[in-house]
Amino acid sequence: FPSYGSFISTLNHKRESGSHSLSSPLLLPAVKQVRELPPICPDVRQKHRISIDVLPPEVKARFVSEPIIPIRTKTAKEFQDDVERATISGDWKQVLDFYLTTFDSFLELNGAFKPADTQKSVLKGIINSLLREWKGFLKCLSVSQNPQYTSPATYVIYAHLLRQIASLAEADHHFLMHWFKNVKALHKLTVKKECRFKQLVERLQLFITTRLFPAKPDELPPMAKCSWWIPSATKVLSLLNAANSISSPPIIPFTDLYNLTLDHIDFMEDYHTWQAHGNSNRFTFCQFPFILSTVVKKAIIQRDSEQQMISMARQTLVDKVSRRQRVDMSLLFLNIKVRRLQLVSDSLDELSRKRADLKKKLKVTFVGEAGLDMGGLTKEWFLLLIRQIFHTDYGMFTYVKESQCHWFSSWKCDNYSEFRLVGALMGLAVYNSITLDIRFPPCVYKKLLTPPIVPCDLDTPVSMATLTLDDLQQIMPDLAHGLGELLSYEGNVEEDFYTTFQVFQEELGVIKSYNLKPGGEKIPVTNLNRKEYIQLYIDFLLNKSIYRQFAAFYHGFHSVCASNALMLLRPEEVEILVCGSPNLDMGSLQRVVQYEGYSKTDPTIRAFWDVVLAFPLELQKKLLHFTTGSDRVPVCGMADLNFKISKIDVSTDWLPVSHTCFNQICLPPYKSKKELRQKLTIAISNAEGFGLE
Repeated sequence: FPSYGSFISTLNHKRESGSHSLSSPLLLPAVKQVRELPPICPDVRQKHRISIDVLPPEVKARFVSEPIIPIRTKTAKEFQDDVERATISGDWKQVLDFYLTTFDSFLELNGAFKPADTQKSVLKGIINSLLREWKGFLKCLSVSQNPQYTSPATYVIYAHLLRQIASLAEADHHFLMHWFKNVKALHKLTVKKECRFKQLVERLQLFITTRLFPAKPDELPPMAKCSWWIPSATKVLSLLNAANSISSPPIIPFTDLYNLTLDHIDFMEDYHTWQAHGNSNRFTFCQFPFILSTVVKKAIIQRDSEQQMISMARQTLVDKVSRRQRVDMSLLFLNIKVRRLQLVSDSLDELSRKRADLKKKLKVTFVGEAGLDMGGLTKEWFLLLIRQIFHTDYGMFTYVKESQCHWFSSWKCDNYSEFRLVGALMGLAVYNSITLDIRFPPCVYKKLLTPPIVPCDLDTPVSMATLTLDDLQQIMPDLAHGLGELLSYEGNVEEDFYTTFQVFQEELGVIKSYNLKPGGEKIPVTNLNRKEYIQLYIDFLLNKSIYRQFAAFYHGFHSVCASNALMLLRPEEVEILVCGSPNLDMGSLQRVVQYEGYSKTDPTIRAFWDVVLAFPLELQKKLLHFTTGSDRVPVCGMADLNFKISKIDVSTDWLPVSHTCFNQICLPPYKSKKELRQKLTIAISNAEGFGLE
């Protein structure tokens, strides 16, 4: 079926050719002519349709409406008259009230009135008054751009200016945030045309870093006398972070707001203080998680997980001892025993039976195979299980070729335990610091954090994130483009599209209709309500139509990974923790690799790196998987792999072998680069199980 985009192109072509008749049959997203939810094929159009007017109660959620944008009710002349009266009387309240309820920034104010030379004195009076009312925050911005304020000697003045901004009222912070959002438009005023916004961020980060770790402690006042410096700077930085978040696209990458200096503080003490006091008046960096790097957040989650594991193991031992039962050390672990041929069903049964042990250290055994799990078998279990579950024949997930990612199948059933299993697998991976090769779109991680802590009331809807066309674009780009065309269509939407607030979905050969709002089949989509239609359409497609599947997935993930530390994470950071980075840099790996029995100048090692660096990406991934059990790069980069190349004194007829538990590859002393390439390629291409000879 043609997309909205192609349909609109057809309409435009008709208009250009002078034909305004739309009486010919067109394929529309309506009851008679269905564009509908993908995938719908022509051979199911005539199948039985079941109308469902009311969605299941658990998927009902209020839709967040757009904020009301104030309307400018004054002309430039009327505003100038108000200013003149205020100048005479000294009462600027009317001018200020109009500004605060009308403009988001001084840029808007200047752009709206564009004063002539004769009006400069009037504008100067406006700005001077507003500067006083806003307690000098623009003065702070100007000062922060002055090069002399990069010197710690002037930090006392700068700190007072930051405290002045941090102490503004919430309403002032709101408008200041929007002002920051528009600061990027001023980049042409800088000498090197650098982003003014980024300069502000870097200046604040430098201030925080210098206060934490001063090069010359005597240059700054004692920490006891200026304990408010860092909280003030961090709060101002949070306004910049908020401005960056509401900008589309973001002004700078969110990683530019990380302060890497904080990697070296006692962040666990900060985390425990935050847990004890929350967002109270006691300052912690965890109150402003945007400033903490993914490395810090991973370390917090990892240590929090370890503490939970120790607590769970201790409780098990205490229970056994109190009952005077024999203590079996296997009780300290989550022991999973599976058969390769029944991998999914066995894993599901094991995780279901041992749900109370999910927070213990994971150990995997493949039935009928010798081997002690020191980490390698666990990695292989994850890899094989994920590969089977996400296979298209299994039916749980649909692979979308357009975006090269997996999405949840919308089929309905009585038991969604397998979706819970996938969620638990992701939680176990994060909990046990293992990266997975899962290709989910970014909005999955938004939904996983909605909310980041499971509600106490289990009937409370979860994963109902507020999603946009940008989120749909990352899953179904053609459909998102078509809806975008509908949103900007300049013709008569009601007459030309003839669609209603109703969508269709195929379930096991039956097409079911769903109303996006009560009585939706009778409500036409018009130019006035098309934005609401698109919002509801996206909400249905990405939230409501897969609610039961995703809710099971959500609860599976949080059954393992529940922690207050999840509240510190952005969706992008959850994705990095789950999947690692797909960007391999073998050059970085070469610089941090360890050798045993070899040195980096040995001919075999030189040949190895010549071969590996010349490998295509696919073979490089296979090499990483062969050696470590995963083809993904950890959060902390290649250095975190502890990759080792060891010498094995056997015949050169042997293939390389690996110990995935220790991220170690063992190479015989091959005599030529050609021989090494041949043997290495065979080994890494046949690396699963124990079938190698």
